[in-house]
Amino acid sequence: MAAAFRTDRPSEARNEFRMAAKTAEPASTSAARDDRLMSLDALRGFDMFWIIGGEGIAQAAAKLTGWAWLAGQLEHPEWHGFKFYDLIFPMFLFMAGVSMPFSFEKRLARGDDKSRLTRHVIIRGLMLVLLGTIYNGLLEFKWPDTRLPSVLGRIGLAYLFAGLIVLNTNWRGQILWIAGLLVGYWAALKFIPVPGFGAGDLAPGHTLTDFVDRLLIPGRLYRGDRDPEGLFGTIPAIGTALAGALTGQFLKNGRRGGYFKTAAMAIVGLVCLGLAHLWNRDFPINKNLWTSSFVLHCAGWSLLFLALFYFVIDVLRLRRWAFFFIVIGVNPILIYLADRCVDFGYTAHFFFDGALKHSGRYQPLLWAIAIVAIEWLLLLLLYRKKVFLRV
Repeated sequence: MAAAFRTDRPSEARNEFRMAAKTAEPASTSAARDDRLMSLDALRGFDMFWIIGGEGIAQAAAKLTGWAWLAGQLEHPEWHGFKFYDLIFPMFLFMAGVSMPFSFEKRLARGDDKSRLTRHVIIRGLMLVLLGTIYNGLLEFKWPDTRLPSVLGRIGLAYLFAGLIVLNTNWRGQILWIAGLLVGYWAALKFIPVPGFGAGDLAPGHTLTDFVDRLLIPGRLYRGDRDPEGLFGTIPAIGTALAGALTGQFLKNGRRGGYFKTAAMAIVGLVCLGLAHLWNRDFPINKNLWTSSFVLHCAGWSLLFLALFYFVIDVLRLRRWAFFFIVIGVNPILIYLADRCVDFGYTAHFFFDGALKHSGRYQPLLWAIAIVAIEWLLLLLLYRKKVFLRV
């Protein structure tokens, strides 16, 4: 099995391991250039924080303070629209793309040729698909009630095809691929008729995306007649990974300083947001369908977040505060899969039950913090022992 625990130096492990791609650690500014981005580890950790329990902390805090808007941002819209929680998945895929050029360059320097890199990309992508099906209960052998599509599966497929494109094109070709994927996906959903519903019907279950998934995917779909991580929606998700790969190539450019890179990412991010809202009028921002406007919207926000983290961590080199997120960011796939295997809630009760049972109205918030603390301490132990999960 290609997924294995590995003990290694943290810097090397960070550069080789990602949930969807490999990471890199920091920081080329103007003077000395490193081939890794510490800000990428930190941003990945920030992203994963919301998955491993940050959402629960924020929800509990919102109930205490009456901040309904905060709680609302941590729920997915039923169909069209966008909330902060919709960004978690695509930003992770975007970061997988950012890490690609760093990872590929390291492997080439190590002596790998293009054919070995291609094989590596294919195996990595398919392994993530397999892990996703296992996460969904493949080994429980409850067919046909098993759901094959998954978050890891979409990351794996998008990484696989984006990686092959990156290995075989330059940045101009990658821009053309992004444009072709996004425009082609829009045209398919607008103009190809779906039996029983016609063309251009974007209602739940009526779209070409849902029809293709019902036609091709065996087993159970998440929503019965549709699945937000289905096959057809992976086409524009490849564009998300490619947008990250273009960003990674830009950050690798040693001829530009950190201030310029920060400003450029922020400006392009704002342009993507503007284009997304223009396209939203005809092709609504929708995570369930992973619409082309959704790709641009999430690429815009991902660029703005990366610009902020990059500027603070890799340009200004203010790094101590980021350690909390880096510990999460260097082992994201492990903590994601561990949620299926470890009852962190039970562990938190075992250690903190006596201290928190009389905490009154603050109890839900303190319990949410306790669960995240248990998860983080596990990751810290693995970090100190230099144990990382590599896919």
